[in-house]
Amino acid sequence: MRKPRVCSVAVAIIAACLCSAGEAAGTPPVTQKERIAQQSDSGAADASLQRAIELFQEGTAESLRAAIPYFEEAARFYEQAGNSAQQALAQLGLGRVYDLLAKKQRALEYYEQALPLLRAVGDRPGEAVALNNIGGIYDAWGEKRQALEYYERALPLRRAVDDRGGEARTLNNIGLVYDTLGEKQQALEYYERALPLSRAVGDRRQEATTLTNIGLVYSALGEKRRALEYYERALPLSRAVGDRRQEARTLNNIGWVYDALGENQRALEYYEQALSLLQAVGDRRQEATTLTNIGVVYSDLGENRRALEYYERSLPLSRVVGDRSGEALTLNNIGAVYSDLGEKQTALEYYERALPLSRAVGDRSGEATTLGNIAGLQRSQGQLTEALANMERAIGLIEELRSLAPSGELRQTFFSTVQDRYQFYIELLMQLHQQNPQKGYDALAFYASERSRARSLIELLTEAGADIRKGVDPELLEKERDLLRQLNEVERRRHDLVSGNYSDAELDAINEQSRTLLAQLDQLETRIRAVSPAYANLQYPEPLTLEGIQNQVLDDETILLEYALGETESYLWLVTQNSITSYVLPPRKEIETAVENFRASVTSDNTAGLSSGLPLSEMILAPAAAQLGNKRLLIVGDGVLQYVPFVALPLPDSPDTPLLVQNEIVTLSSASTVAIQRQQLANRSPADKILAVLADPVFDPDDPRITGTPQLASATLDELALERATRNLGLGEGGNSFPRLKFTREEAETILALVPENQRLQALDFQASREIATDSDLAQYQIIHLATHGLLDPKNPELSGVVLSLFDETGTPQNGFLRLGDIFNLNLPAELVVLSACQTGLGENISGEGLVGLTRGFMYAGSRRVVVSLWSVNDASTSEVMARFYQKMLEDGLDAVTALREAQLEMWNSQQWQSPYYWAAFTIQGDWQ
Repeated sequence: MRKPRVCSVAVAIIAACLCSAGEAAGTPPVTQKERIAQQSDSGAADASLQRAIELFQEGTAESLRAAIPYFEEAARFYEQAGNSAQQALAQLGLGRVYDLLAKKQRALEYYEQALPLLRAVGDRPGEAVALNNIGGIYDAWGEKRQALEYYERALPLRRAVDDRGGEARTLNNIGLVYDTLGEKQQALEYYERALPLSRAVGDRRQEATTLTNIGLVYSALGEKRRALEYYERALPLSRAVGDRRQEARTLNNIGWVYDALGENQRALEYYEQALSLLQAVGDRRQEATTLTNIGVVYSDLGENRRALEYYERSLPLSRVVGDRSGEALTLNNIGAVYSDLGEKQTALEYYERALPLSRAVGDRSGEATTLGNIAGLQRSQGQLTEALANMERAIGLIEELRSLAPSGELRQTFFSTVQDRYQFYIELLMQLHQQNPQKGYDALAFYASERSRARSLIELLTEAGADIRKGVDPELLEKERDLLRQLNEVERRRHDLVSGNYSDAELDAINEQSRTLLAQLDQLETRIRAVSPAYANLQYPEPLTLEGIQNQVLDDETILLEYALGETESYLWLVTQNSITSYVLPPRKEIETAVENFRASVTSDNTAGLSSGLPLSEMILAPAAAQLGNKRLLIVGDGVLQYVPFVALPLPDSPDTPLLVQNEIVTLSSASTVAIQRQQLANRSPADKILAVLADPVFDPDDPRITGTPQLASATLDELALERATRNLGLGEGGNSFPRLKFTREEAETILALVPENQRLQALDFQASREIATDSDLAQYQIIHLATHGLLDPKNPELSGVVLSLFDETGTPQNGFLRLGDIFNLNLPAELVVLSACQTGLGENISGEGLVGLTRGFMYAGSRRVVVSLWSVNDASTSEVMARFYQKMLEDGLDAVTALREAQLEMWNSQQWQSPYYWAAFTIQGDWQ
């Protein structure tokens, strides 16, 4: 069951706009006696107001309550004196006090009393404060659209009087509304407009608030570490200005991150600090939030009764302050506790009380969570049809939220946070299929699987076809290029640093620069999309249904095998042009263990490599083996299955024979991506020239080629076999040098000899450079072959790439790193890109998206298919595979998939290269046709 934690939403504190005492403009003439009386009243009013402000600024619940009679007295005296302007400001003060004391209705009454007075005297700054604060009341009540109306009325008034601090506060509050409504992109845009305004006027209080709110967005989108960075920037600012409320909110949110990361005890420490501060200042709304979060920690620790105590302390506080969203979340969590305790009916009652509250305030995320929890209860009670109806509503809400998340990386990470909902939905449909095999539930489960994976890749391929950078301000595009240049320079410095002696502080500084640049680049790319005319008109395609895949992807000779791994059981769908068959497989953990054992064997020169895969083959192939025949197999893996060299899996009924002998194999992130590629590339003519090869770059200032010394013509196999094993270079952790890969030269020359000179590009030595790789002339070639070191960064896939020449002929250092961000900006309409380097098929494994790495970069750049590797490959054997592969393509006229299979079969059948270690690493991804 999901137990939502509650992040603290930081609403800006609006101080009353206090003007100097005196008569309001336009006051009618008065007698001398009246004037003396007014002056007396004004003097008393000023004194009361001054005392009220002093108490207000102390910020405790006790001081706020003590300020009330002084504000009331000041308002009464100003009214008697006919000073409407000051009367209104005293009423604003009263409203703000009641607001902070969570007496929202009383607060609203005072704000609404002040508003017409402020208008009457032409006090636009004060009017903006009143409108902003009224918006805050409706916001707190969950009436988001009404809140937005008031904020948007306040905003032009702020600008008209050049109140940049006030403008920042209102922009922040508008961002909060969009954040709560799930419109994260809109929220970020408003926060990012607010932040520089707060800084410009030196408002550290508001800066801390906005930093915290930006952190909230990243946290909700699954970027926990990035969120933590914003919270940690906000915390010292709040402490510096003595803003204990905001400090408490930030502490709560830091606790939330640590809880989400599984550091329960650390989370509790932050929550306890926050709770103490909130109780001191009397912020009952945030106190309820923190109590709920403490309850979640105890629930996660299995201490359900203790969790229940905290939830029951939180619930009345949320009700008193009118926080319906917080109340709904707490009710949901109480329901989850009772469900864990086996009290299903009680749990259902709490869920059903939570649901209308989430709907009333437009909290789609909370509504989806509660619907999922209700569905879980119904499934446990055998009410599968009812559970399905609720899960379909929940999935619909998640799809809405996904569409509202910022495009690109943040949408991708958000989607990774909701994969458990899709997994449950698939399990439910497959359970219904087992009960009613003729109802088509397996087809619906298959469609749910397609909807749950590689959605960002589908969108990227669509964006590539739309050319979203066309028509964008050239300054933005130049800024993007500049950020990429800076990032490359930082990563070059990181390599130089880790190549010698360095301190942790030096490495930390480089890492911080890199993180900052990556964040700036991500924000800039989001902005480019937002202003792109092509992007504005872009319609993303939906993943294909079963019928769509059968009609648009498959053919008579091709079978799709799509896997989904689950906690209690996993699934395989075997799809042909006219049928679907589903199988129940073992749980995820069993499959993961089998994969680990198989990979440990095949990724080294081990004669037992093939037989070690038999347990895995029996799990994931045996159920469907009778249907495979000699067909081409499209493999859509899930989780660890993406690391499996399916070509080397033994046939279940013939353990000494690899699957490669029987079938061609293509790997995909999802079946729908093939259809998108075909749509985008349908009318493209092949490039004029055949082959471009970049190989044997210069990495070392001591390389003899720099002085003109002839290269070594050969090297022993033992030396060369070690070289490609260094291609996966750790970024600050592992290998930190780039040894020459001499065998790539022989590889390149063998391949180039198959193509007429006027149809090829030979870029060896210094010519194997980043300049050549990014030159527009490369678009003239149908096949691009890169034989060099690969860079793999599974934490920051944007930093993965390939390494080209790092020095020119004179020994002058140059940028030789071609990273994923650079690749995305290439125009490379190739039919095939071959990455003859280590682990180029790997990347960050993002739940719901798959391996995010170089393949998608080259596909975005226009490549129809990509050959990549799954481990650190042997240099000599790779050259053998590549020579045979290209010979079969360029001389025998075979397509890329068939040619790769034939080359690998020859290796398997040879005595020298039979071990899968030598040939099974390479796989082809993309459209095989």
